[in-house]
Amino acid sequence: KKQPRNQTDLSSFISSSSVSLPISSAAKKKKKKKKMRPKLVLFGDSITEESFCDGGWGAALAHQFARSADVVLRGYSGYNTRWALRVAARAMEGAGDAPAAVTVFFGANDAALPDRSSWFQHVPLDEYQRNLRSIHSFLKERWPSAVVILITPPPIDEDGRLQYPYTDGPSGLPERTNESAGAFAKACVAVAKELGVPYIDLWTKMQQFPDWEKSFLRDGLHFTPRGNRVLFEEVVQALKGVGLSLESLPVDLPLFSDVDPKDPLKSFDN
Repeated sequence: KKQPRNQTDLSSFISSSSVSLPISSAAKKKKKKKKMRPKLVLFGDSITEESFCDGGWGAALAHQFARSADVVLRGYSGYNTRWALRVAARAMEGAGDAPAAVTVFFGANDAALPDRSSWFQHVPLDEYQRNLRSIHSFLKERWPSAVVILITPPPIDEDGRLQYPYTDGPSGLPERTNESAGAFAKACVAVAKELGVPYIDLWTKMQQFPDWEKSFLRDGLHFTPRGNRVLFEEVVQALKGVGLSLESLPVDLPLFSDVDPKDPLKSFDN
């Protein structure tokens, strides 16, 4: 429909005119809305899925940052990096916009031996590294400002795996070995160094403690409360290293101790 000749196109007038439109005093006084708490996303296998259980490292993180960050769980029991890469886009739906950090904790299932009962979870070492790079690329493309933290697979207590086997394999041998887990841990560290991202060498860290096999692993693979505590402390340190700590993250709303008893509502205006 043609515009009548005598009707002014307001949008073109505003864009071409040097006249300043009046701004209400209320708009001038309006402050920029304070950004609410950031998100920390945990992406991994069963050790991540179980992390919100009682005594879990994810639950401890949620408690640590209860007033300053939201911890978002994306843990998938039994998954390896091949499966994780396939579902990453769907997995991250609803995780929020631009989390501050994402932990990527895969490798325990990739390191399952190809000739034993968990053979279908095994991923070759070179593919594991490619998948980690691809997961990192996906996360950075989706959330450019997010810090990606790689976590190596934990050590394996082979005796514990025999006591709690995944299946009744005829070989009577564990489906995972500490040697294989160590190779994948080294591969994970190599990728982290190549990408220039923070990492947690959990395989090495846990073995620095005496009796780590029974103290940290309840079935030769999954964590006891003490094992969860080790990872929690390592994640807290990794986050602190990239500027995410209780000291650096402000609380999103006034603390009870900051509320003025004489005028409580005024405390929420800032």
